[in-house]
Amino acid sequence: MGEAPVFYVENLKDRVSNGFNLRFKGFETSIDVGDKTFVIGSNNNDSISSIEVQIYDKSRGKWVIPTVLGTEPKRYEGHSAILLNEDRIMVITWGSTPDDCIWFLEMDTEYVKQQKKALGTEVIAWSKGVRGDAEKPVVISGPSGVGKGTLINMLMKEFPTMFGFSVSHTTRAPRSMEKNGVHYHFTERSIMEKDIKDGKFLEFASVHGNLYGTSIEAVEAVTDSGKRCILDIDVQGAKSVRASSLDAVFIFISPPSMAKLEERLHLRGTETEEQIQKRLRNAKAEIEQGKSLGIFDHILCNDHLEKCYDNLKKLLGLDGTTPTNLKPSSKGINLPSKHAASKINNKILVKSEALGSGNPSKNS
Repeated sequence: MGEAPVFYVENLKDRVSNGFNLRFKGFETSIDVGDKTFVIGSNNNDSISSIEVQIYDKSRGKWVIPTVLGTEPKRYEGHSAILLNEDRIMVITWGSTPDDCIWFLEMDTEYVKQQKKALGTEVIAWSKGVRGDAEKPVVISGPSGVGKGTLINMLMKEFPTMFGFSVSHTTRAPRSMEKNGVHYHFTERSIMEKDIKDGKFLEFASVHGNLYGTSIEAVEAVTDSGKRCILDIDVQGAKSVRASSLDAVFIFISPPSMAKLEERLHLRGTETEEQIQKRLRNAKAEIEQGKSLGIFDHILCNDHLEKCYDNLKKLLGLDGTTPTNLKPSSKGINLPSKHAASKINNKILVKSEALGSGNPSKNS
């Protein structure tokens, strides 16, 4: 697949029977995917643009304004667009910071398909590219009392610079000594509900009348800091994350038996008998779901803590040697406005005029 053609949208409008009055100015790119044309362009009042997407349905001869989910690219000077496969487009923006120039427009991923079904409209979703070698986030789930918190603390203690937690959002008021952005991102219910509707949350739940959730931006913040993100969430949350666009490793921690789990809950001494029995009922359901729904890539039995921890490290590629934390490249990507992007096999090639050459034939 070569470079997306650059053209004036007016030209496309003239070729169809019911051209939509697009507000774009300047140049746009178009990508043909099946019977649809995705027009990616700008709605600019000055030299700096904000990105917009329109879809022309060739089978119906109509323009479609899609519902846009996710965090959109920031203002930029221009862009290139390349079809990576049948479900997403790679967009490279000009005039952006090195950490903000690679984006992906999802058109037919599993997440987008689910949102189309739920909303009953055409849907697209933006996701941000990450520079450098970033390990997949780790989703760890398991019933209360199984020891997943202890295992995560052991990881954090042994590899303090390698892992980081995403800070969850909540609509409840902060307690004494809790700091915004450290313990939680405290927010208004109306704001969080809108962000959930806009597809900015990987998972969320209502607990005692308050909303709790993990945002895409919170996970990206950990990754951008050069750390591998750990998400400690319940099975339902893991199910939501699995259905999202996040590419993660899903691990379920299981007890050796219900009798052993009950023993551990009694030894903690933090709950009443009624609370323990409720946790056991919930645990039984979570274990059944964790083993049968196909959510998790790996299931670890925490029979012996040290053995389970060793197995966890093996799954994460941490056994045998002290790992070097994989940090994003400090060099970054700085693209001039004059460039052409293309895809050959599995490589993206960016061809640009050599700086200071003044000669288009001399390229880098």
